[in-house]
Amino acid sequence: MSFSVLASTFANNILPIVLLGGAGYVLGKLLNIDARSLGRVLFYVFSPVLIFNLLLQNHLKLDEAIGVIVLAICVIAIMGFITYGLGRLLKLERPAMTSILITTMFSNTGNYGLPLVAFAFGKEALPYAGVFFVTTTVLFYTVGVLIASLGHMSLKDALLGLFKIPTLYAVLLAILMNVFHITLPGPVARAVALAAGGTIPLMLILLGLELTRVQLTGSARATQLSVTLRLLLAPMLALLLAPFFGLNTYARQASVTEASMPSIVSATVLAAEYQLDAKLVTAVIFISTLLSPLTLTPLLVFLGK
Repeated sequence: MSFSVLASTFANNILPIVLLGGAGYVLGKLLNIDARSLGRVLFYVFSPVLIFNLLLQNHLKLDEAIGVIVLAICVIAIMGFITYGLGRLLKLERPAMTSILITTMFSNTGNYGLPLVAFAFGKEALPYAGVFFVTTTVLFYTVGVLIASLGHMSLKDALLGLFKIPTLYAVLLAILMNVFHITLPGPVARAVALAAGGTIPLMLILLGLELTRVQLTGSARATQLSVTLRLLLAPMLALLLAPFFGLNTYARQASVTEASMPSIVSATVLAAEYQLDAKLVTAVIFISTLLSPLTLTPLLVFLGK
């Protein structure tokens, strides 16, 4: 794996993300931009439309989609068990333990993962990345919320929260339309394509905006543990598990890449809502995002072979 190959891979696939994310970061520092409002627009409109369009335009085989879903669940679950075990060995206190469980189990499959898969492997791999993203989102807002709440929220309330995730409805609608061969009217199809095309740039700008809020403080041991597991263990785990799920080349590339992303930015929302160690959460997100090109660049080269 020569330096020139690594440099080319970084320049063509990761640098565009860094540049757009950097633009969002600069805007966030210079202007009074409400990242939360932009995030809500993406969550309720653009992200569901993107996933809907991906699934509608690319007819995935059911067994491959199920393989991606099960792989995502397995990676998240195993990362959780390993993080919990190591956290106990380090004798982390409950707020720190809960915080790193969230940041280690759940990766940024949306506003970082989807653009990276699109740049690195093209439109053929993007629908599989979309399935991985939806799976992560559903688990984050159920399992993640349960972990963060630590008894403050019932299983029933967490499950009811699923019905507030618009992307889930987008997936179900796309499946129904594919099964019954329903086509969108021309004006609607154009509106969907237009919104879907603008989603990834908006995701990257939002990523930069959200990184302006991080604070590099918190437990050093917990931060190091979470960042190391997220950037090093998760890719290895995904690579080891992928052959067992019968994924084609594009599904494997998308799934392993999504599993290898830095910590999910939305963890800051749970940190604020459930009184977690917010400074620790934001530190892990910032450091893992900052260091991620060092691990993702060789991974993309390996997956592209």
